[in-house]
Amino acid sequence: MIVYSVLMFVIAALFFGIAVSIYRGNINLIHSYHQKHVKETDRKDYGRSFSKGLFVLAASLILSGVAALFGETVPVVMISIGVLLVGMIIAFIVIARTQKEFNGGF
Repeated sequence: MIVYSVLMFVIAALFFGIAVSIYRGNINLIHSYHQKHVKETDRKDYGRSFSKGLFVLAASLILSGVAALFGETVPVVMISIGVLLVGMIIAFIVIARTQKEFNGGF
């Protein structure tokens, strides 16, 4: 499971870097379709809110990778995958709420 953990850490680092960039105001990393109806005055708040979902996703990847380091038994694997899925669901809910609030939907 060390390969899985390393892979999760690398992917988490990428998402964390993207989230930091978006949080600082570079919303050009978000596809233009998703920011089509965002008002110019709301762009900074939109980027910060969107990046929170990416931070949650990065954190779930890290936690899943850490959990996987405890072994290759079935319970450990299930916990690792469970942490990943729950984190992904929460992250997508945060991003969906952001899209609904600032863009009027998907």
